[in-house]
Amino acid sequence: MVGDDDPRGLLALCAALRAAAGDTFLLALVSTHDPELVGHLLDAGVDDCFGLPFEPRRFTARLRVVERTLEQRARLGEAEREAKEVNARLLLADRLVSVGTLAAGVAHEINNPLMYVIANLEFVSRQLASAEAPVGERRERVVRALSQAREGADRVSQIVRSLRTFSRGDEDRRGPVSVTDVMESSLAMAWNEVRHRARLVRDYLPVAPVEANEARLGQVFLNLVVNAAQAIPEGRVDEHEIRVSAREANGKVVVEVSDTGAGIPREILGRIFDPFFTTKPVGEGTGLGLSICHGIVKNLGGEIVVERNVTRGTTFRVVLPAAAPARAVVRTSVPPAPLGARARVLIVDDEPNLRLSLAQILATEHDVRETASGHEVLDMMREGVRFDVILCDLLMPEMSGVDLFQALEAVAPDQCKRVVFLTGGAFTPRAQEFLARIANPRMEKPFDIDELLVLIRKVMR
Repeated sequence: MVGDDDPRGLLALCAALRAAAGDTFLLALVSTHDPELVGHLLDAGVDDCFGLPFEPRRFTARLRVVERTLEQRARLGEAEREAKEVNARLLLADRLVSVGTLAAGVAHEINNPLMYVIANLEFVSRQLASAEAPVGERRERVVRALSQAREGADRVSQIVRSLRTFSRGDEDRRGPVSVTDVMESSLAMAWNEVRHRARLVRDYLPVAPVEANEARLGQVFLNLVVNAAQAIPEGRVDEHEIRVSAREANGKVVVEVSDTGAGIPREILGRIFDPFFTTKPVGEGTGLGLSICHGIVKNLGGEIVVERNVTRGTTFRVVLPAAAPARAVVRTSVPPAPLGARARVLIVDDEPNLRLSLAQILATEHDVRETASGHEVLDMMREGVRFDVILCDLLMPEMSGVDLFQALEAVAPDQCKRVVFLTGGAFTPRAQEFLARIANPRMEKPFDIDELLVLIRKVMR
C-alpha cells in the first residue's frame, strides 16, 4: 500500500491501475484534503477521492453514488455499442443500395455483347439448318455445341433481365403484375444460393395479377427465397426442399415460400419484422430485409406473415389483393406485312459488332443498312431517303436515341412511327420518362431474333 507520504508512488500506482482496470471505477482513499494532490490523482485517472478517517454511513452513501455512476456508464456503453452497430448496418445497407444503382448500368454493358453473341449463334444455326447436310457426325457436334452455347446465352439473358427488373428506380409506378413471373425472376437471381442447399419445387396455380411495382415485389420475393436458402446447410440437397407456391383465395393472391431449414426460434418469432433485428453478425445480415419486405407488402394493401412448419422449417406467406380486371380496349389493328415481303431496315447502334451481327441475320429477309451516327441518319433523311423500319439503340454517346427521335420529329416526322427502340436498359431518368411518353415499340436486349422479325413485319404494315 502506498500512502500519502509518497505522492509520486501513489500517482504512479493510480496511473497503472487505470491503464489495467479499463472502465473500473477507481476510488482513492487519502488522509489529506490537499487540493493539489486530489487534482493530480484525478489527472492520473482516479474517478473520485474520499478522505480518511471516514464515517461508515458517509462512505456507504458514497459507494451508492459510485454504483449509480457505474450503472450510467454501462447504459451509455451499451447505447454507444448499439449506435455503432446500427451505423455499421446502415453503411452496409447504403452499399447494397449503391450496388442496386449500378446494376442497371452493368446490365446495359452486358446486354450489348450478349445480344450479338445470340444473333451470331442464331445466324450460324440457321445457315447450318438450311445448308445441305455436311458430314453427319461433325454436323451434329456443331449443332449441339451451338445449341448449348445458345442455352447458356439465354440463361445469362434471364439473369440480366431479372437484375434490370430489381434495379429499376420507378418505385412509385404500379401496374398489373404477374406474381409468378416476378417469382421466376427472383429464383433466377437466387439460384446460386438455392442449388447447393435444397431441391426447388414450384407449385403455381392460375392466379390473377396484383397491382404492384415489379421491382419492389421482386425485392420481397428475392429476400424470402434467399432467407429460405440460408436457413439450410450446404451440401444436403437431397434432404431439404424449398417450395414456392401461388394460389387465389377469397379475391386475394397468396404466395408462399416454405423451407425445411432450421426454423425460427419461437421466442424471436414476433420480432423478425422489427428494423435492424437479425440473428446474423454484422456484414452478413443488415436486419433490414424483412422489415423492408413488411413495409412494401403493407404499402400494397397486403400482409406478410410467418409460421413455424409442423415438422421443420418456416413458411412465409404474402397475401395481396388481386388487381381489378382491365377494361377491354377496342383497337383497330393493322395487319402485318405478309411473309416474304422485304423491308428497308436501318440499324442505328454505337456497338459495331451488334450492328454487323443484326445486319447479317436480317439481310436474309430484308434490305439492311446500318450506322453508328444519328447525324448520318438525319443527313439521309434530308436527302429524301426513307426506311420501313428504323431499329435504334436508346442510349448512345454521340447522339442518343431520344435526341435522334426528337430531331426526326422536325426533319422527317413521317419516319417517327417507323422507329423501334432497342434498349440494353433505360436506366437514366430521361430515357425512362421518354419511353413512358411515346407509343413506339421497343425491345429489350438481349431479344429473340424471331420476335424481332415478327415486330418488323408489323411495323412494315
